[in-house]
Amino acid sequence: MNIRAKIFGGMPLNEDPLLQAKSPRGAKLDALDSVSVARGEPKLRPNSRSADRHRLTNETVRVTYRGRKHEAQLINLSGGGAMLNADFSPKLWDRVDLHLGEHGTVECAVRWLRGDRVGLEFAHETRLECTADELASVLREVITRTFPDVTFDSRSLEELEPAAPSAPSTGEHRGEARHPLIWSGLLHHNYQSTPVRVRNISSTGAMIECSEPVAVGAEPVLELNDEATISATVQWSVGDQVGLRFHTPFDMHLLGRSKPEVAPAKWMRPAYLQSGAEKAESPWDPRWKRLSINELNQELEGFLRH
Repeated sequence: MNIRAKIFGGMPLNEDPLLQAKSPRGAKLDALDSVSVARGEPKLRPNSRSADRHRLTNETVRVTYRGRKHEAQLINLSGGGAMLNADFSPKLWDRVDLHLGEHGTVECAVRWLRGDRVGLEFAHETRLECTADELASVLREVITRTFPDVTFDSRSLEELEPAAPSAPSTGEHRGEARHPLIWSGLLHHNYQSTPVRVRNISSTGAMIECSEPVAVGAEPVLELNDEATISATVQWSVGDQVGLRFHTPFDMHLLGRSKPEVAPAKWMRPAYLQSGAEKAESPWDPRWKRLSINELNQELEGFLRH
């Protein structure tokens, strides 16, 4: 219909208007998602820092080998192992102590050698830095609570016969008896909770392995069980290893009320060590005499003598 018909045809204007109403643009009264916001920057990419944390640059650490201290360049540190550029020449399966910071000493075994590079595997068990009496008490309570099928000798430690000496070994400290227990927990930080592995712990601090980045100077809370919740300050962070200093002394006996895991028999090597690892078995068992739960129960006195 033309304009003349519109005017003289008698059709009500409100039924067929000359100008069609435009669809509203922009915000609607009842729809917040109708607002179009121009993006000034490209869409944020997911945080990929965790994928790059294995490779380190200009990180120097202290290493103890056969009683002597050395400076080494730390190339990788993650997944229970490390790669060093070192000026000393260890042998396969030798013990090396890696010092990352306060409460950050890790016992390691040499897994592979290539030129001046050394591949290390961390000891599996959680290192408990306490007196022999405290250690015995913690281990006894853990085994009693977590492994009820294992029974202790009713005699006192003084009445037990010393464990038979181990056969001579070419490796340093390989005759030492080692418990197989690994403690884990939750780290509450930055409005999130992250599962962590406790590498070592004492009454004053701990070293943990954490998959999420934790800032130095942060004050997280480490939860080991319902009764063991510890506030701490992050002293250092290298790769996925984090050093904590506790705000108040921690009662090591509370570890006995946690349920630790038993260390695996085989090493799960990190991806960056795949090409260099020559053997799949772990040097901690049996070369370094890591005890089973039953052996720990039967030879606790021998374990405490070291």
